[in-house]
Amino acid sequence: MANRPLLAVFPKLYMQQLCRDGSVSMAQWVDEASSLPVDGLEWYAGFLEMADEENWSAIRERVEDYDLRIPMLCCSPDFTHPDPDFRAAQVKQQKAWIRMIAKLGGQYCRVLSGQNRPHLAREEGVRYTAECIQACLPYASDKGVTLILENHYKDDFWSHPEFAQPMDIFCDIVERIDHPHFGVNYDPSNTYLAGEDPLELLRRVASRVVTMHASDRYLAEGTLEDLRREETGAEGYAKRLRHGEIGKGLNDYDAIFSLLREAGFGSGERPFENWISIEDGVDGMDQLARSVDFVRAKIDEYWPQEMA
Repeated sequence: MANRPLLAVFPKLYMQQLCRDGSVSMAQWVDEASSLPVDGLEWYAGFLEMADEENWSAIRERVEDYDLRIPMLCCSPDFTHPDPDFRAAQVKQQKAWIRMIAKLGGQYCRVLSGQNRPHLAREEGVRYTAECIQACLPYASDKGVTLILENHYKDDFWSHPEFAQPMDIFCDIVERIDHPHFGVNYDPSNTYLAGEDPLELLRRVASRVVTMHASDRYLAEGTLEDLRREETGAEGYAKRLRHGEIGKGLNDYDAIFSLLREAGFGSGERPFENWISIEDGVDGMDQLARSVDFVRAKIDEYWPQEMA
């Protein structure tokens, strides 16, 4: 059991290539990422090559040949649809993703609430989400996988933003689910997009945080109000929104890591390893490498080697 957080990276720079046109292979991504000083690679369920289960063992072996691991699977269940048959199909899909990350040797599988569709009532969305996650938990527990609910903004391929983007809704869902194989994946950047304070959210859920997405965000132009007007009804992120180099955006990583450490994150006292996964690099591997160096230095500062 690690006595400090472990560090992973996510291929934000290659999402279209890995998920849509296939111009970058999973093997290429693994080979490039292996040059970074990280412990693992966060995986995405929508990589084109993951559709064929025969690829799973080979890619796990390739990752492990570099002495790396695949700790987390990033996937996007949509549990807020009003049709119960649609939600049942999403639960079935989530279980397939749980099986996928277990086969890849990982510990964590992301869950979301779902899209904030027009006319979705607050209590209705909270109830649908909690019921669907609870329906997945026995299977996750059996596979040794922990489900992690992220305070999310919007999946790359969704038309509507996340239902649980507001802090109160997110916390309501978290409070309704008490299970040893359920926790929070905290993303400070997404809280800004809800017009809220990421430190306030972290104070409310710190004891439930088991993984974290490290990122930094900024608006290339305009205001958050402009973003609100264009974020619904179109696939993907609004064009004015940018992932930036970590340490150069809005987030106060000293405050974030102080709160996480105080809550026991990365201490080795919890039953599972704690991972920080970097979501950055949209402007290339050099940018991703700088973000890795920044986060690695912060881990060394707040969880020094003598604690390990």
